[in-house]
Amino acid sequence: MISNTQITLDSHQNWQTVTTQIPTPSDHELLIKVQAAAVNPIDLKRRAVTTHILGYDGYGEVLAIGKTVTQFKVGDIVYYAGSTQLDGSFQAYQCMTEALCALAPDQLSASEAAGLPLVSLTAYELLFEKFHFEAAEQAHLGKNLLIINGAGGVGSIMSQLAKWAGFTVYATSSPQNFNWLKANGVDYPVDYHQTSDQLNLDQLPADHFDAIAVLYDVAPYLSAATRLIKPLGHVGSLVNMQAPLDLTPLKAKSVTFDWEYMFTKTDFDYEIASQGAILKKIARLADTNQIHSITTQVYQGLSVENLDTITTELTKGHAIGKYVLTY
Repeated sequence: MISNTQITLDSHQNWQTVTTQIPTPSDHELLIKVQAAAVNPIDLKRRAVTTHILGYDGYGEVLAIGKTVTQFKVGDIVYYAGSTQLDGSFQAYQCMTEALCALAPDQLSASEAAGLPLVSLTAYELLFEKFHFEAAEQAHLGKNLLIINGAGGVGSIMSQLAKWAGFTVYATSSPQNFNWLKANGVDYPVDYHQTSDQLNLDQLPADHFDAIAVLYDVAPYLSAATRLIKPLGHVGSLVNMQAPLDLTPLKAKSVTFDWEYMFTKTDFDYEIASQGAILKKIARLADTNQIHSITTQVYQGLSVENLDTITTELTKGHAIGKYVLTY
């Protein structure tokens, strides 16, 4: 009998390999033979708070479908970000809700496509749903977007989506990552160091940005964001604050502050089909070369050794692009 290899957590939050039976899809689920999965910082953060199998990016072949599934058939290759309410992709066989899946991009490999779902959904939802910008090609010519922490996974996709949508894109990173920023659609790389020979935040003009995405702790950037944002602009973030933060400085400009958390929809069963629809759009953009993969490291095999290695790298906090397992 074929068994299901899974990577779970032991009582000390260490990765361990277990073997179980292959799951059976419910009426609205797909049974997927997982071929690739990305590892994200959220996997590491959630180790202490979940008993579910982790892995919030997946790619694989549909082996069976529930009796109410209408969008997919056996043999389809799909990709998805999943949900904190379900077991994740760190296993050989996984059941996933139909509404959260989309056909994978034809022009990308398994490892390339597996690095896209979570960061693409996060970037898309913040840019187009929370900031309320139209998701259309060249729709925002003349508008300026600033991304704080532009070289990370979400920033690297947001800059591509923003460039496709017509924004002039500024993004911060260390100067050693400026070429990465430019390769992902950034027009003006900005050194996050305050003292620098390169362009930095202090040198940017006031009231210049229609939106600012702070993909880092907002607290050290609130003063700069308040100066740089246009009146009636948007500031958004996705990183938990370490302490309560007074947003009163944004009031004079009537600036909207937006939170983005990709799992909100599935945690509250709210408009979850929108995520499958977004991934369908992302696949179309990838297949027409409007956006590209940001996978930078690929590890062969679903193993404790590989997950330990990736965990160590992500914990350092300087990872560029996405780290992906293929199996």
